[in-house]
Amino acid sequence: MNPLNGKTAVVTGAAQGIGAAVAHKLAVQGASVIIADVQADAARERASKLAAATGAKVTVEQLDVTDSQAVSRLAETSEPVDILINNAGIATNAATFDMTDEAWQRTLDINLTGTFLMCREFGKTMRGRSGAIVNVSSIAGFKATRPEVHVGYDATKAAIIGLTRTLAAEWASEEIRVNAVAPGYANTDILKSVGAESPETLEQWKAQVPQGRLMEPAEIAEVVAFLAAPSSSAVTGHVLVADGGYTAW
Repeated sequence: MNPLNGKTAVVTGAAQGIGAAVAHKLAVQGASVIIADVQADAARERASKLAAATGAKVTVEQLDVTDSQAVSRLAETSEPVDILINNAGIATNAATFDMTDEAWQRTLDINLTGTFLMCREFGKTMRGRSGAIVNVSSIAGFKATRPEVHVGYDATKAAIIGLTRTLAAEWASEEIRVNAVAPGYANTDILKSVGAESPETLEQWKAQVPQGRLMEPAEIAEVVAFLAAPSSSAVTGHVLVADGGYTAW
């Protein structure tokens, strides 16, 4: 079954990690996928592999989600978009006393303002067309994680949850559903590199997860795809946690 046949999806930050897994899952389910990423070369490479693996239509747009004019231009000129996945984000690990103004602002700009701009501009084009938006939050939006410290990341991921609920209520009459997924520690290249440099950190992360493991990006993609699909038509304003039980403890 291809529940997303005839749908077009934009996935930000899809050149790697969870975003790449989400793009793959949506393509497998029949969607045409637009990979929107600031890393143009990596995005083109990802798109080529995805198209070859799935046979789906995959295009690339180099996009800085903090650039309001660029986001607006993409929303206005792309083919009608049915699904928007806001995945682009960064994390700066630093003790709060040491975090610079610049690092704080950059985290807010990309994680929160970028998500807002994408929602606002693509939301305009989805009115009355049963659009689906899925914002990527995090377990850090619910709990202070450890041993890492990234106050800007935590604050923005919590704010994304609030943004999601507000837009879901406001846009329900516009036939736009807005949900969020909150992944736990995921087995991405970034976490792999941290684990290689600090095996004790990796083991500490796993020890905090009842399932005793990292989540696979493909598992997160399954959750995102559910929230994006017509079968979840009654679900809006929801934050679906996919963390192996992390927030249950």
